[in-house]
Amino acid sequence: MKKMGMSDLAQEILKGNHRAIARAISLVENDRNAAREMMKKIFPHTGGSLIIGITGSPGSGKSTLVDQMTGLLRKKRDKIGIVAMDPSSPFSGGAILGDRIRMMQHSVDPQIFIRSMATRGHLGGLARATGEAISILEAAGKNIILVETVGVGQDEVEVVKLADIILVILIPGAGDEIQVFKAGIMEIADIFVLNKSDSPFAERMEKQLRAMLDLGLGGKAPPPVVKTVATDGQGVDKLVKEIDKLVADRDQELRDSRKKRLIPWMLMDIISEKIYHSVTHDIESSEFESLIERIYRREIDPYTVADEIVEKLKKSR
Repeated sequence: MKKMGMSDLAQEILKGNHRAIARAISLVENDRNAAREMMKKIFPHTGGSLIIGITGSPGSGKSTLVDQMTGLLRKKRDKIGIVAMDPSSPFSGGAILGDRIRMMQHSVDPQIFIRSMATRGHLGGLARATGEAISILEAAGKNIILVETVGVGQDEVEVVKLADIILVILIPGAGDEIQVFKAGIMEIADIFVLNKSDSPFAERMEKQLRAMLDLGLGGKAPPPVVKTVATDGQGVDKLVKEIDKLVADRDQELRDSRKKRLIPWMLMDIISEKIYHSVTHDIESSEFESLIERIYRREIDPYTVADEIVEKLKKSR
C-alpha cells in the first residue's frame, strides 16, 4: 500500500480494505500517538459489532474452536474479525502457533480478517492495543469479532472489559475440575464449552461443573454448558445457536451496559499512555536516572518523586 495520511487510512478502513486494517492495527500496537487522528476519525463508526471473547487454559482447543465457529458464522454471511493473542517474543515476532495454522484457511475469504497480536508482557491474557484493534475491525464492517486470549490461566479476566459474550473453554481430565473453581473464571462465563468431550472423563467433568454452578450462583440461572469436539466440529453448531439465543434473550439495556464497559477501560488506558508519553518527553533521561539513583539510596521516596513529576507536568502546561 502506498504511503498515505491518517485521513486516507481511515477512509480505507471504512471501505473494509484489509491492508489498511493491518496497517492500522500495527500502528496502534507500535505508536498510539501517531494513530490518534486515525482513531478519532473511525470512532463514530464503532460500537455496533458482537464481540465474543474466547478464553481457557493452554491446550483447551481455543484456536480450533474459533476456526470451526468461523466456518459456521460465514455460512450465515457474517463478516468476521479475529484477534488472537500470541505469547511470542515481540523482538523476533515468533512463530504462528501450530494450531492457528488451521485458522489460516479462512484468510483468503475477503470477509474474514485474522490478526495475531503479541501480548508483549501485558497481563490479563490480552495485548495492550486489543481495544483499538476491535474498534478498527468494527469500523471496517466486521459484525462479529472473536477475541481469543493467550491462555495463561485464571487471571485472564480482562476480556470481560471487551466482550459482549464470553466463552470459557474447559477440557476434561486435565486439571480443569480445579481450574473452573478458581476465583474469576467461573464468574466471567456466559457459556461454558466442554471441549474434547469425547474423553472418558467428560461426563464426570460436566456433572461437577453443573453442581458447582448450581451452588455458586445464588439462585440465578446457570450459564449453558455445551459439549464439543472442535477437531471435527461436533457440537459447534449447538454452540453457535446458544450464542444466538443469548443475544436474542438479552434486552437492550443489558447490551448497552456491556458496550459501555469498554469505554472507561479504553479512556483510562489512553490517559495513562498520554501521561507516560508526557513524562518521557518532558523529563530528560539523565534527570530520570538521577531520581532513580536517589530513590535507590533512600534519599527520597518514589511517592514524593511521582508527586513532583506530576506537578512539573501541570506547570509545563
